[in-house]
Amino acid sequence: MKTVVLHHLSSCHSGEVTHAGPGRPRLHAPRRPGPTARAEILDAAAELFTTRGFSPTSTRTIAEAVGIRQASLYNHFATKNDILVALLEDTVEPTLDFDDNLDPTLPPEVRLCVLAWFDTAQLSAGRWNLGALYHLPELRTEPFDRFREERRHLMERYRILAAQIVGDDDPRTHLPFRIVESVIGMRADDGDVDAGLPEALATASLAVLGISDVAAVTSAARALVVGVPGDLLGSMTPPSRPPA
Repeated sequence: MKTVVLHHLSSCHSGEVTHAGPGRPRLHAPRRPGPTARAEILDAAAELFTTRGFSPTSTRTIAEAVGIRQASLYNHFATKNDILVALLEDTVEPTLDFDDNLDPTLPPEVRLCVLAWFDTAQLSAGRWNLGALYHLPELRTEPFDRFREERRHLMERYRILAAQIVGDDDPRTHLPFRIVESVIGMRADDGDVDAGLPEALATASLAVLGISDVAAVTSAARALVVGVPGDLLGSMTPPSRPPA
């Protein structure tokens, strides 16, 4: 993923100018959280897409929310679709990478619990509820092929682990993935989520498969999840949104 370097502030006549990567400098300090102009653009787009909708939001509106020129935004993203792709891929790629690094010899119930715990934490901790964008009609088009494939890949990992527990023909193999993604609807309905929700949904993913000793599996999973750096798991409770 391309990294845009944020240069030091420098004075320019009567105002502070931030050089935010390629393109012309802007005439005031950053308005958005994030170490780079790219991160600020993504944060603004995430807010606008999830609160106003994808179709009504223009790249000009996103640029204005960041405090940069529209032309400067195009130095980071060629199209509005590219912005949405980056946001969506960031909801699944960290979980896939995390699962890739788990010990493949772990019992399937432990691995499933760890995967569900981490995945729920990812979906819970984001500043904006990006999972709510999963069913946009635009996602059926070619620019989003890679994201759809990655999400299918993640879904299949859940199904395979569940099948190792209850058998490949058991319809319950599809439930753990759906249980985890229920956090998206909870956030849409209630806003913030409880800090204990990732563990709760991971436990529910075991219970639905009939795991007898859920407490022992959860304890083993906890030992693996607590080793994850805090900046990956997040705070579980989304940060307060800025005032409208």
